[in-house]
Parts: sequence; C-alpha cells; structure tokens
Amino acid sequence: MLTLRKTTSADADFQEHVALLDQDLAIRDGAEHAFYAQFNKIDLIQHAVVAYWNDQPVGCGAIKKYDETTSEVKRMFVRPEFRGQGVAGAVLRELEQWAQDLGYTACVLETGKKQPEAIRLYEKSQYARIPNYGQYAGVENSVCLHKALR
Repeated sequence: MLTLRKTTSADADFQEHVALLDQDLAIRDGAEHAFYAQFNKIDLIQHAVVAYWNDQPVGCGAIKKYDETTSEVKRMFVRPEFRGQGVAGAVLRELEQWAQDLGYTACVLETGKKQPEAIRLYEKSQYARIPNYGQYAGVENSVCLHKALR
C-alpha cells in the first residue's frame, strides 16, 4: 500500500533518497554531474514528499519557489525496484496539489535527456517542453518543462 508524507529537507528518509538520486545522476550525467549538482542543494527545501510502500520509504520529490506564481519540481526519485508502480506519478500529483495549496498557478522543472523515463512521466502528466530556463539555458543535455495548474 502506497502512502505519501509531506515533510521538509530535514527529513532523514528524504535525505536518503536524494543521496540515491545523486548517485544515479552521477552515473548518468558523467562529467556534467558537477554542473547540475550545484543547482540541487536541498538545505532550503521546505516542501518535500516521501513515498512509502507498506511503511518502507521508496521515493521522494520536492517543490520550491521559482517565482511568484510558479513552483519548481525538484529531487524526484523512486527506488528502481519500485518503478513502474505509479509511485512517481503519485508523488508528482501530491506536489502539484501542494503547489496549488500554496497559491502557485504553474510548475516548471528541468530533467536530463539521459533520463528518458523521467521525460515520459512528465509528458504523461501533461507537462509541455519549454525553452530551457535560467541556469539551464543553452545546456544541451537539459530538458525543461511547464504545466499550468488548475
């Protein structure tokens, strides 16, 4: 049974899954990992979600303020053995609802071309590709997406 818990970046289960995410991304991104890592610090994240399968932590995600009307989805990860079971989609929907509750009207995010399963998740979740924003502008491996919230 899947349950979701709202928390902050101080949460040990969130931190554990972010560490697993960073290990995965270091392999996928290779030499580019250091560039991306500088934008993925979690110390200021106040809105994180941890997913539990039968009380075992299996995934996470977070949002942070991008601008006055937009939140940015960050640090999405699901343990490989739990992928394909709807965990990431559930975390993403929870984050989107939380963003709405906080008054945001849209979400943006950045992912990498070397993460095709992430791109599929976001496109399936009604995110549309946009020009790379902010620090990702001109970065060949980055894919940026946007979704208007209801």
